[in-house]
Order: sequence, then structure tokens, then C-alpha cells
Amino acid sequence: MKVSRINTASGASRYIAIEGPIGVGKTALAKRLADSLDAALVLEEVAENPFLERFYRDGRSAALPAQMFFLFARARQVEDMRQPDLFSNVRISDYLFTRDRLFAELNLDAEELKLYDQIADNLAVDAPVPDLVIYLQASVDALMQRLVRRNSIYDRFVERSYLERLTDAYARFFHTYDDGPLLIVNASQIDPVNNDADFEQLFQQIERTTGGRHFFNPVSAALA
Repeated sequence: MKVSRINTASGASRYIAIEGPIGVGKTALAKRLADSLDAALVLEEVAENPFLERFYRDGRSAALPAQMFFLFARARQVEDMRQPDLFSNVRISDYLFTRDRLFAELNLDAEELKLYDQIADNLAVDAPVPDLVIYLQASVDALMQRLVRRNSIYDRFVERSYLERLTDAYARFFHTYDDGPLLIVNASQIDPVNNDADFEQLFQQIERTTGGRHFFNPVSAALA
């Protein structure tokens, strides 16, 4: 289903970042939005991170290299995003660069975090501010169920306690986020990736969100 009503000529929602904890569906939604809008797609290089499986298996031993891989990869992508794209007026990303430190604080010890901060400061990444951030929220129960259904090589190692800490960290991060327009979506009961009606009602809300902080608590069309 193609929809292209976002007014890029007026500068509205030209760069959209989708965020949320593991399993909430941000990457799948980014792909569907990008397809619908003929937008350029910027995705986290999850599969390319050689330390990620070891991190999910035993945590501590691979936390720092996994985090640094993501930091460098995201910094490179930010530089690429600053290059003009002649074929697309819209960019959709499945992450927000400034939330990188959220994972660093969650996963690294004090000395590792200090090293991370030093390297991040030296990189001096000037990340563009999204015209809209979509923050997908879901209960830990919903996230666990989705991880089971998704059954990727990494998901089987994600523990409930880690998801609880992660969702709390996301809530704190976006509680103080004020860099630009923010749409907070309760995604526990909807499936905008596989359900056209759910996608359409979310898309309509995206169209209406041009500034400030907004909360969207939809009911799935399948449950209506």
C-alpha cells in the first residue's frame, strides 16, 4: 500500500527516526514507512556487529566492543546522511543517534563508560535532528512474545530482566527528550507492519504530528 501524503516540500517530517526497545518493531515499521514513502532507509547494522551474539550470551565480556562497533557504525552513517540524496526527499531511520549513550550507560561499567565518552567526544558527531521521532512503547510481556515469534539468533538470549531495565531506560530518555517533535505510540496492541488498518491510523497520526510532544494510544483494528 503506497501512501505519499507527507508534505516534503514544506519541510515537514523529511527525516523520521523510529525508536523503541528490542522487539517493539521499529525496524519493520521503518521499512514499511520507507517503502510507502519511497524514502531512503537508514538501519542499524545489527547483523554486521560481530560482538553482539557474545554480548547477549554472556553480557559483560563483549559489552564494550559491541557498543563501540555500534558507535563507529552510527557515526559513519550520520556522515553518509549528510550527503545529498538526489532520489529521495525523505529519510527513515530505525534509530536515533543521540540515544546511543542510553545503551552505553545500561551495558558498560564505570571505566568502560568513561572510555566510551572520551571516544564519542573525539568523534564529535554532528547528528542531524529528526523532523519527527516516533517512540514505540510496549509492555515487557508484549516484547517477550514478539521476540519469541521473531526467533532471531540474538533474541533467544535476551532475558526479561534486561528488557525491564531497557524499557525503563527508554522511558527516562524520552521523558526529557526535547530536541524536536516526538510521537509516543503505545504499540502493545497494534501491528502496523502486517495490519493495513493499523498502519493507516498510525500514518494519519504521523501526518498530524508537526511539533511538540504527542501521545497516541490506538486500539488495533483487529480488536475493534
